[in-house]
Amino acid sequence: MILLRHGQSEFNVHITATRRDPGIADPALTEHGHMQAEQAARSLLDQNIGRIVVSPYARALQTAEPVARLLEVPVFVHTAVRERYGYACDIGSRRSELRQRWPDHDFSHIDEVWWPDEDEPADSVIARAAAFRTEMAARPDWSDTLVVSHWGFILCMTGQNVANGQWLRCDPTEPPPADIVWRS
Repeated sequence: MILLRHGQSEFNVHITATRRDPGIADPALTEHGHMQAEQAARSLLDQNIGRIVVSPYARALQTAEPVARLLEVPVFVHTAVRERYGYACDIGSRRSELRQRWPDHDFSHIDEVWWPDEDEPADSVIARAAAFRTEMAARPDWSDTLVVSHWGFILCMTGQNVANGQWLRCDPTEPPPADIVWRS
């Protein structure tokens, strides 16, 4: 499968500049983030993608849009691939709001409030990534799946730091990374 980190968000701009949480819940992509999403879509054209699994955060859904449009593949929302909850940006939009903004996506399987209500410990995200790895390894179509996700989740899946708009391959049938270093 391919893991794609969402494009630059409003939160990313502020936290990079100040190293302080700017308090932006479920931030949208910046103009640069939209350009990164378009660029990622073009770079994925020849990767034989048959479906997209996406986090329900707005920045991930916005990143998935150009890929889905260019490749004409279905999009599946999956809360397991969400970011580690630790900042204001990890407060999501309610299911009812997501349905209004993305009426072509199915949100019926997620709760109205689908994100945690307190900081998520590292071992919780690692366990969530391990469960997703197992789920994907059992699917015959894992190799043609694009997962649009976040820095912390991708770190747990691969042990690698990825920049906004960057993608990499991940084989869910291989063991998970032995060590996770939580730094951005």
